Amino acid sequence: MSPHYDAIVIGGGHNGLVNAAYLARAGKKVLVLERRHVLGGATVTEEVFPGFKFSVCSYVVSLLRPEIIRELDLARHGMEILPLDGTFTPLPNGDYLWRVNDHAKTRREIARHSPLDAEAYEEFGKAMHELCKFVKPILAMVPPNPARLSLDDLKKLLFLGRRFRRLPDRDRYNHLQLMTMSAGDFLDQWFETDALKATMSASGIIGTFLGIRSPGTAYVLLHHYMGEIDGAFRSWGFSRGGTGAISNAIAGAAREAGAQIRTNAAIARILVTNGRAAGVALENGEEIRARVVSSSVDANRTFLKLLEPGSLSEEFVEKVRQYKFRGSSGKVNLALDALPDFTCLPGRGRHLRGAISISPSMEYMERAYDDAKYGDYSRRPYLDIVIPSLTDPSVAPPGKHVMSCFAQYAPYHLCEGTWDEKREAFGDCVIETLAEYAPNIKNIIVGRQVVTPLDLEREFGLTEGNIFQGELTLEQLFFLRPVAGWAQYRTPVKGLYLSGSSAHPGGGIMGAPGKLAAEAILKDWKR
Repeated sequence: MSPHYDAIVIGGGHNGLVNAAYLARAGKKVLVLERRHVLGGATVTEEVFPGFKFSVCSYVVSLLRPEIIRELDLARHGMEILPLDGTFTPLPNGDYLWRVNDHAKTRREIARHSPLDAEAYEEFGKAMHELCKFVKPILAMVPPNPARLSLDDLKKLLFLGRRFRRLPDRDRYNHLQLMTMSAGDFLDQWFETDALKATMSASGIIGTFLGIRSPGTAYVLLHHYMGEIDGAFRSWGFSRGGTGAISNAIAGAAREAGAQIRTNAAIARILVTNGRAAGVALENGEEIRARVVSSSVDANRTFLKLLEPGSLSEEFVEKVRQYKFRGSSGKVNLALDALPDFTCLPGRGRHLRGAISISPSMEYMERAYDDAKYGDYSRRPYLDIVIPSLTDPSVAPPGKHVMSCFAQYAPYHLCEGTWDEKREAFGDCVIETLAEYAPNIKNIIVGRQVVTPLDLEREFGLTEGNIFQGELTLEQLFFLRPVAGWAQYRTPVKGLYLSGSSAHPGGGIMGAPGKLAAEAILKDWKR
């Protein structure tokens, strides 16, 4: 009997939906199965309190590949990105650092702290732009396999080698530094203003269990620097209606192409017949057959939870077990009946319409990591805060606001107690930290949701609560992600593919793993 579907996609997150959309556009009969009641995975909007709609997990967008936006015509399906206006860093001494999207204004603001840094900021921006241009094609490339070195792999390595050789000496030097140095040490070479370095270094630790002085975090900084909107690097924005609107737009494109999508459809296991994926069994006992299974859930869940023991070699299983997740962040989502009032810049203003970064100094950032190293959440965490309702009033009742507080560090593994026991204390810590800069915050909260790494694992299927489905460390990038020799979206089980952020190029609302996996599937279909 022929399979009922050409392909089953496990997981209705944005990567799974992208994967399904491209397969369906190629004429394949595709079914997407999502465990939760709502699509989006971690790219989701939910009404947590009546009238207040939150981007519960992912909350800003920038990395979504322009070719995906264009090819799936996501604007026609309702996606609209609203620019995020800069980054505001309040300081304990009553001053602040406020970088905005206007380059001239930002330069004047930095010059207020350091004329030398204002000059360096210009050169830094140019250098990072060149490095982004070098790395950008890699995000759309299936990684080569150095162990086999097929003709196609040799062409890719030659392409990369030639592009690297064509870089000016300074850019080659910067690139090598970014791949090996810490974010803190890299920025020390450019700037002297403590708050500027601390705020910029924060981009190097997001999604990693590393500190700003840990080698390798400079690349993570570049990874986030590569975000773009309408071709402008280092641009971030809100999705109107929350990040769930992005998932819904992709789902609309997939449905238009013919894909079927089911929610409340939890997978019990992947069916394997004669060493080949043959479909899935749901937790309700239903079995659905397909020629191909594409898993957008992470490597741990795919290989160690959904496959029957014995489906993979012990060597491969051990490599998957060594793949690092180490979730290190949490979220506190707040429903407000007024706006926070910052001591350093009182009142309502444009500074509230961008990101608000609690990152006053390098020492502050490193001490936050010290807490996590010894198995506790940071007592004074780094916070990245946004108030989307100022830009998109549709997410809150009139006159009310939603605030999203991304907090690091919140390690998945605690030395004492459990996250169920410490959830509210962690939420209190985030509020206390924010109150040091905006004292009125405690009085304007009408609802609070605390999302811990354990919640991210239990509710959203992210192993150890890692928001990138695995750390973006050097040994887990490009042809090493998730396992050396298996970075081309195929797996040791024929007909089973990996299409989520555990695959190259990694995490963020990007969509590239889903698209590249679809291309691999379609290429194999022609053989």
